[in-house]
Amino acid sequence: MNILIIGNGGREHAFAWKIKQSNRCNKLFVAPGNAGTAELATNVPIAVDNFEAIGKFCLEQNINLVVVGPEAPLVKGIRDYFEQDQNLKHILLIGPGKEGAQLEGSKDFSKQFMLRHGVPTAKAKTFLVHEVNAAFEYLDECAPPIVLKADGLAAGKGVIITPDINEAKSTIREMLVDKKFGEASTKVLIEEFLSGIELSVFVLTDGKDYVILPEAKDYKRIGEGDTGPNTGGMGAISPVPFADEAFMKKVEDQIIKPTITGLHKENIDYKGFIFIGLMNCSSDPYVIEYNARMGDPETQAVLPRIKNDFVDLLIDAAEGNLSGKRIESTVDYAATVVMVSGGYPGDYPKGKAISGLEAPNPALVFHAGSRQVNGHIVTDGGRVLAITGRGADMASAREKAYAGVAKLSWEGVYFRNDIGMDLMNLK
Repeated sequence: MNILIIGNGGREHAFAWKIKQSNRCNKLFVAPGNAGTAELATNVPIAVDNFEAIGKFCLEQNINLVVVGPEAPLVKGIRDYFEQDQNLKHILLIGPGKEGAQLEGSKDFSKQFMLRHGVPTAKAKTFLVHEVNAAFEYLDECAPPIVLKADGLAAGKGVIITPDINEAKSTIREMLVDKKFGEASTKVLIEEFLSGIELSVFVLTDGKDYVILPEAKDYKRIGEGDTGPNTGGMGAISPVPFADEAFMKKVEDQIIKPTITGLHKENIDYKGFIFIGLMNCSSDPYVIEYNARMGDPETQAVLPRIKNDFVDLLIDAAEGNLSGKRIESTVDYAATVVMVSGGYPGDYPKGKAISGLEAPNPALVFHAGSRQVNGHIVTDGGRVLAITGRGADMASAREKAYAGVAKLSWEGVYFRNDIGMDLMNLK
């Protein structure tokens, strides 16, 4: 079949890498793609939210399956667009409609959904711009640290944690009044801080049945030791040592099943991925957030561990045939290290020549922010490459990843040296 992947990041390169291995994949396209996807598929210069152009391309190229990578086109309603067009509605599509995508598109919607369906989560209250003084009063009743969340999409940067009440008040003013995150922060959630270790759990669902993909832990902060501002993600590890059978049974019974049942009860037809960001609080799982797609960079650590034909799974999800299916995964570890442009997540330069890509690499190299210019591959984003090492244990996976990182460079490159170290030090 002919398959179109929508997106241009490391997650989409990993999708292309995995989908290309399937015998069911005939022609593979990525819109708009990057320099890495160009080596596996045909890049198509169409923006992820240009639904009209995407639909026209699907008809011209006889596309059978569309896999939506990023959240923005889901929240804007790409599934709804396809389903409402008589010429497009037969095309299989992975990703929820606009209503289901609110699980990610609105922190307030997802919090209320969790509360309605008994999903364990931190207590929170939502405030609008005219309620800024009420927000200040509420903060006075809160015990720090304080978690502030922009309601809408903010490219992974809309969550701010502060240990100081006065700083929290200043930040909430910036978010609500000064619109720090634009439309994303017209509503802000003040949330209870959960103490524990984070992990990401991924579910592929056809709306009634589901399969659980390998879990991962990502590293969101720019600095080593989890310091500095939030980024889109600086690395990931899979599997997560503390996510044993007993813990994952709690996750399935207390979180996954109520989530899928809740979607069904609310008549939300959801065919795609649900990324559940969890906190392990003294061996009990609490949901921090839902995302309506796979994670980045977690996908780059998770997909290499899946043995199944990935296209078979995607078709089963899109057609409603996941009942009885299961994920087969390897027992080895995957460690992903993200190499970023100097200055990220703030301002950073683009167009820096990347050296070392042509040399053999002991790790998988997934492109994120890259493009080809006059035969040379240059940086084209904040997160540029994601390097995934695989090994029988976490130490060897990390070793391979960092050996892969050492082969690559550009002016101003930065990466964290401590991805996975916290998990290796767990007693």
